[in-house]
Amino acid sequence: MSAAACEVGAIASTDDAKPTPFSQQRVTLSKQEHVELVMQARSWKSLHERAVRRNQWLQALLRRQHEQSKQRESALQGQLDLAQAKIRDLQLRMYGRKSEQRWSVEGRARDHAVAPRPRGQQRGAPGHARTRLTHLSGREETVELDSAQCPACGAPLGIFPGTDDSEVLEIDVRTYRRVIRRRRYRCTCGCGVLPRIVAAPAPPRLIERGKFGISVWVHVLLDKFLYGCPSQRLLHELADQGLPMSAGTLAGGLRTLAPLFAPLHVALREKLRSEPHWHADETRWEVFVDLPGKVGHRWYLWVFQSHSVVHYVLDESRAASVVEAELAGVERGYLSCDRYSAYKKHARQHPGIVLAYCWAHQRRDWLVLGNDHPELQAWAMQWVEQIGQLYHLHGLRAQAGAHGVDGGEVAALNAQLRCAVQRMAEQRDAALADTSTHSAARKVLLSMNKHWAGLTVFVEQPWLAMDNNAAERAIRPAVVGRKNFYGSGSQWSGQLAATMYSVLMTARLWELNARTWLSQYLHACAANGNRAPADISGFLPWAMDAAQLAAMRAVRTGGDEHRGIDSS
Repeated sequence: MSAAACEVGAIASTDDAKPTPFSQQRVTLSKQEHVELVMQARSWKSLHERAVRRNQWLQALLRRQHEQSKQRESALQGQLDLAQAKIRDLQLRMYGRKSEQRWSVEGRARDHAVAPRPRGQQRGAPGHARTRLTHLSGREETVELDSAQCPACGAPLGIFPGTDDSEVLEIDVRTYRRVIRRRRYRCTCGCGVLPRIVAAPAPPRLIERGKFGISVWVHVLLDKFLYGCPSQRLLHELADQGLPMSAGTLAGGLRTLAPLFAPLHVALREKLRSEPHWHADETRWEVFVDLPGKVGHRWYLWVFQSHSVVHYVLDESRAASVVEAELAGVERGYLSCDRYSAYKKHARQHPGIVLAYCWAHQRRDWLVLGNDHPELQAWAMQWVEQIGQLYHLHGLRAQAGAHGVDGGEVAALNAQLRCAVQRMAEQRDAALADTSTHSAARKVLLSMNKHWAGLTVFVEQPWLAMDNNAAERAIRPAVVGRKNFYGSGSQWSGQLAATMYSVLMTARLWELNARTWLSQYLHACAANGNRAPADISGFLPWAMDAAQLAAMRAVRTGGDEHRGIDSS
């Protein structure tokens, strides 16, 4: 037997201890056949190894492609979610209700929500009697029967003492001409001090040689800057009342009146700087002039409100320099604002200025999150409920402190508020530490964490408001005006708008009657030779005594022009 045959037989005998039919058979191979078998075995083994390695490479490639596909799918899903969130946000802005109540965001009422109380007088509830406006002048009318006799027999009806009285409120808007007749006198003395013919002096006019009186300009200023009426609509209204005025006359008159209010604008700013707390906000305002180096017509109208003043500033930029100029010389105080970077920069440059961020904006972030991502609505509304609880506790604490409640109760409310704030901070940190938190929710949480110090200023300052709603409300008349007449056609008219908004909104803050105040101020300007009064303290609300405030808050009734109160 050859060596190859012996080798095969040895291998076969050692494969299995138990004899098999094949193990009992002997195969004889030639050397050439053995070599061929060995070469084939090695070839197939090499091919197998290559196939295994290729299979492993293909599997790794498939796994990598699968991971890349998953990542791409995740990215596309994120983009889709973001696009759908934007669509929902835009749909809410365009077609949704403007209220930020929970059911308006979810699109349905809460299951446990109580049905809202109907507006107006409730059925079965005792009502109040009609309000008698006795301060209005009366015009008496006597109504008699056409035929004072019995319709059956024709007997005359006798007069009975007294009348059956009733009242109807009416408005009588009249334009009229003031015909001024200055009486002339002949000089009878011979001293030569006076001319031979002396005439009474002409009454002062607000605009020299102007034909429109003070009452007209009061009407124009209030309609445009307090009620947001466009100039063209105002001109149509005056024309309908028989008082035509051209657009050029209107613009020229307003430009002449603008310097009269400049001292008031400065006084309001000085008073603003003297107080320790301000609300601030800004909105766009179009000024249709072309300035060198400025692209477009977008300017910005800023509002700063303190306890006593509402002050507006018109500037071509939205930079921190506007805040710096408005609060120049002020190194300490509290500034309630949103999260705009200009306020942050001002606070960095003035460490004594503490920013108090607005909780209404933070609440809005959660409402937007719940609207844009329906799967997060329930979770987002939990944060909204907690913010509402903070408002409730802060209001109770402020109310208790203002009414002089026992210190123990105030301390208990203060402890509850601090616990609620700490609990919210812990939930925020836990949600940020959770890797499964949605990316959109994480963005809101990171913003809250970043601004937490400013959001919690009210905890240590019970008198401080939690939000910036005061500035939001103060900017609203300007937003209404911008919507109605788009902005200002020149730089001087934009500055006039800022000044008039400052004056009128400060008057409203002090509950002054804007028509009464403005009429008296313009009369004082006319008496001073068409210039602002030398002493304007009598027109600053914080400098008035109780009697002056009461007079400025009084309603000017019809017929005043006949009594000489508004004789312009």
